[in-house]
Amino acid sequence: MPIMSFLLYVFVASFTPGPNNIMAMVFAHNYGLKKTIRFCLGVGAGFFIIMMLCSYFNLLLKNYIPKIELAMSVIGAVYMIYLAVKIITSKDSKSEGDKKNNSFTTGMLLQFINPKGILYGLTVVATFILPFQSSTISITLFSIFLGFIGFLSTFCWGMFGSVFQKFLSKYKNQFNIVMALLLVYVAISIFI
Repeated sequence: MPIMSFLLYVFVASFTPGPNNIMAMVFAHNYGLKKTIRFCLGVGAGFFIIMMLCSYFNLLLKNYIPKIELAMSVIGAVYMIYLAVKIITSKDSKSEGDKKNNSFTTGMLLQFINPKGILYGLTVVATFILPFQSSTISITLFSIFLGFIGFLSTFCWGMFGSVFQKFLSKYKNQFNIVMALLLVYVAISIFI
């Protein structure tokens, strides 16, 4: 396995802006890093599950991906635009209902409609893992590693949102617009 290429791909795909990272940053800005960790753990758990599914169903999915790719992309893009609208229209209120969006379950379930994450999983598994490793233990260890990287990337973005909380509070509207536009960009880039 070309380790350097694998690590570079994993780093770039995980740490570039995407729904997970942008949402972690927004949550940390709104609720603080401590409360955002649940979301980050959910992202990591969801990534682990996606990587396991991609590993075991890669050959089956390879035959069906062309048929479902457009539908997955449209659903994912619509969801990202919905998130962008929620960010722009968010209020300062930190009600109990808002805090539920910042949960482990939200982070985990986001992975199943996150086209960037699913396509990343299919690509990393097909390109770097299955051609070289196919034992159950190898697949499980790679999935744990990739799930941890998913957690780490969202946690880093969450830390950024938390560290710059005072600055971001001062420029909340501008920050929300930029974050929403980044989500819209990610949604559009799916089709380009």
